[in-house]
Amino acid sequence: MSTAPVGAKTSGWPLTHPLVSDTFLQNPYSTYQALREAGPIHWSEEFFGGAWLVTRYADVETVLRDARYSARRTGGWLKRVSEQSEDKHEDLCLIQRLFGRAMLFLDAPDHPRVRQVLNAGFRPTALHSIAPYIGQCVAELTAGVDLAAAFDFMETIARPLPARVIARLMGIEQGTQADFVAWSDDLVEFIGAPQPTREMVRRAQVSLMRMSAVFERLLADRRKCGPGSDLVGLLLQAGREGKISDGAELLAQCAMLLFAGYETTRNLLGNGLYALLRHPSEWQRLRKAPELLSNALRELLRFDSPVQYTGRRVAKDHVLHGRHLKRGQLVIALIGAANRDPGRFRDPDRLDIARREGSHLSFGHGPHVCVGAALTLMEAESVFRAVLDKWPDLTLADMQARLIWRGNAAYRG
Repeated sequence: MSTAPVGAKTSGWPLTHPLVSDTFLQNPYSTYQALREAGPIHWSEEFFGGAWLVTRYADVETVLRDARYSARRTGGWLKRVSEQSEDKHEDLCLIQRLFGRAMLFLDAPDHPRVRQVLNAGFRPTALHSIAPYIGQCVAELTAGVDLAAAFDFMETIARPLPARVIARLMGIEQGTQADFVAWSDDLVEFIGAPQPTREMVRRAQVSLMRMSAVFERLLADRRKCGPGSDLVGLLLQAGREGKISDGAELLAQCAMLLFAGYETTRNLLGNGLYALLRHPSEWQRLRKAPELLSNALRELLRFDSPVQYTGRRVAKDHVLHGRHLKRGQLVIALIGAANRDPGRFRDPDRLDIARREGSHLSFGHGPHVCVGAALTLMEAESVFRAVLDKWPDLTLADMQARLIWRGNAAYRG
């Protein structure tokens, strides 16, 4: 267990309960408010044995774009789990070997090199070509709903749609989608855990091995038959041209694209529809003015972000708001808190689908801004347009019901 830096956790610490708890998962925003009001930066032992938490928009934005904060952070997670392991010879090298090479966890010069390859798969021409497929999937999924009885939006639409779309974009057969979703869930559980357990890491490693085995077979087939024009084909071609390592680095990008493309989208769909139905006046407003949809999606992302926080490692000693941040320490950028910062947004706890106050941070900021943001918005717009057209009188089955939020502090859904 690391110890708090001198003067880090003071008597001014605003919370009397664990930061990550069932109460927090139900509503993290009151906790964020208490942290923001108490100060811009705090030390917490609840994240990976010790981390700085930044709470305000300007600071979160800085952490996400400034080179003083490194995206190379996976080694510390796994080292801590290994130190706590009863089996000191436990082999966790595979998950580190692949995760450490994924674009999410790279700095320059590797990050821009890999990102340039992936950008090609998300250009407007590539997304334009998949738009009809997205519309087809949404039509099929909504056609199967019987509104005579209550239905589960997450299971019926929000979960299957992004799984189908990312699989199509990557050239993966539909028959493997269920496996990929289960494996992605294990990876997300590990990445989103403030204190990952040995069991979480083991499950994530097993799932990553199984996912990698499928991709290895797919890549072998593509090498024989031609790379193709989908995302896997682009990565394979980049490997042939020496733009990306044709091995662990290539596999790492495949795995990252799959779980990242699925997780964020499904939670935007679920969180967004829930927010609208919990605010009937905004739902009615959108019904009457569907041209507000694009703006509404930006507001839904701000209001209840699918990604609540992300981490960085301090790359160079420096002082932030009077606190001495040391090289190697972890910094948690609380995106959910930044998106509700009253210093950046007027009346930030109010849902306003016509709000025009600049950008949220839900897709990140700076070099690591989400490469698939445009695809996520395409899927969300297609779903919400269909819901507005087909079910304008949609309501929650029980406005008083206590929602079951997934036990993941980072990926809210």
